Amino acid sequence: MRDLSAPQRKARPVSAQPATGHEDADRRRWWALAVIAIAQLMIVLDITIVNIALPSAQKDLGISDADRQWVITAYTLAFGGLLLLGGRLGDLFGRKRVFTVGLLGFALASALGGAAVDPSMLFGARALQGAFGALLAPSALGLLSTTFSDPKERSTAFGIFGAIAAGGAAIGFITGGLLTEYLNWRWCLFVNSPIAVATAFAAFSVLQRDHIAKGRRIKLDLPGALLGCGGLLAIVFGTSEAVTRGWSDGLVIGSLLLGVALLALFVLVEKRSSHPLLPIHIVADRNRGGGALAVGLAMVGMFGLFLFLTYYLQAIKHFSPVVAGLSFLPMTGAIVISSTGFAARLMTRVPSRNLIGPGLLLAACGMAWLTQMKVDSPWAAMVLPAELLLGFGMGLVFMPSMSLATLGVAPNEAGAASATINSAQQVGGSFGTALLNTIAASATATYLGTRLASDPAVRAQGAVHGYVVATWVAMGVLILAALVAFVMVDHRPAPGEATTVPGGAAAESAQPAREAATHRAPAAAVDGKPTDKARAAAPSDRQRTG
Repeated sequence: MRDLSAPQRKARPVSAQPATGHEDADRRRWWALAVIAIAQLMIVLDITIVNIALPSAQKDLGISDADRQWVITAYTLAFGGLLLLGGRLGDLFGRKRVFTVGLLGFALASALGGAAVDPSMLFGARALQGAFGALLAPSALGLLSTTFSDPKERSTAFGIFGAIAAGGAAIGFITGGLLTEYLNWRWCLFVNSPIAVATAFAAFSVLQRDHIAKGRRIKLDLPGALLGCGGLLAIVFGTSEAVTRGWSDGLVIGSLLLGVALLALFVLVEKRSSHPLLPIHIVADRNRGGGALAVGLAMVGMFGLFLFLTYYLQAIKHFSPVVAGLSFLPMTGAIVISSTGFAARLMTRVPSRNLIGPGLLLAACGMAWLTQMKVDSPWAAMVLPAELLLGFGMGLVFMPSMSLATLGVAPNEAGAASATINSAQQVGGSFGTALLNTIAASATATYLGTRLASDPAVRAQGAVHGYVVATWVAMGVLILAALVAFVMVDHRPAPGEATTVPGGAAAESAQPAREAATHRAPAAAVDGKPTDKARAAAPSDRQRTG
């Protein structure tokens, strides 16, 4: 018996056990993507889900018209202002840990908001949601970047992530309409708690451990944190207050000037800091900087679009909250198809600007279609084509832009790079909402000033006139964003291109142990292009398939 079994052991394939380990690791990567995607969806849709519930919450809690904006502003202030700090905390203490803490904190804040008994409690809970969201968002993008380094896998992962980032706002409108109409406005907040807790437990199981030992952590750049977060807070506050006060108000102008001054000081401090909160070379790179700027400008137009279409469908066309939310589904579907079906396949084959630029122009065409909007325009002939154009266009924009944000960034700077693109989104969305809302209100007031404003039909025509004027401005912003992408973004895909490969065999064999001990990044890429060592270490396509 012993002699018969020995040959069997020798005949057993040597690679059987490693193959199983590879399959387990592969499954964990895709489960990690699911966890990251759920967290990102929760962050994005929470920005819009409350918009549908706001009228009911205002009536229930007795919130004044002047104060109701703080339900939205409290979230955007904390989220936009603390993103840089949240991204850096992930770099210092481990993104998995910060990601999990963010999820649990978000669950707690959502429960507090749903149980609010007065306006102050609701405002405070929304601010807490924004603060924990600022931990979640950059950690999610950083984890995605370090989990998927193979170009093909990376394109698929970022395609899904980009679709969620772009379509989550529309999903928020749908979910908010359903919960508000059939349950209660409070469930728009309560719903986050079980999702966040379940996602936190899943993250603990499937995400790779990236804890940094206490003795190897660098010091937090406190002056940079105060200046950077203070500058972003001032800018987001100023643009949010412009919705009700107007752009010429002293508080608005003072906040914007203070924000610009603090950010200018932030840049000077970061240049001299040995451990900067945001290494300047991250935003100085033309691809990352161009991608972030293009996305920020795109969000100026997109957030304004959601605002106007919501009012148009509910106030002018008299759609119910549920029907108004469902009417955004075609745009969400178009984003998913464009991002995962086209952009993900083309990202490794064509220059990034050949996706971002045409995508922005396609979205601008959707805005141009909406400039023909009338009070009696049918949804199928007016809104639907515009939604499809906007969806297909933005699907081509978000995925490559998100990928560029962390491409070639060292592992210990991935959180800061992720926070940069998230800050561009948040500041752009806040600025766009304030800017376009002010333009629409001014155009409506001018229109009604020379007409019989007491007539409901005239008021409806004036409101639509304001939406159209603001849509023209949004179209111009999208065209400007396309120009920025064509001029600044020059990244071209290269064979074997990858970002950091934490714990990967190629990275470990290519770098000596002393680099790991000093927490230096593997020399995988410089300015988005593989180094000679990375090319030598990267397996060929034939080796991968073999």
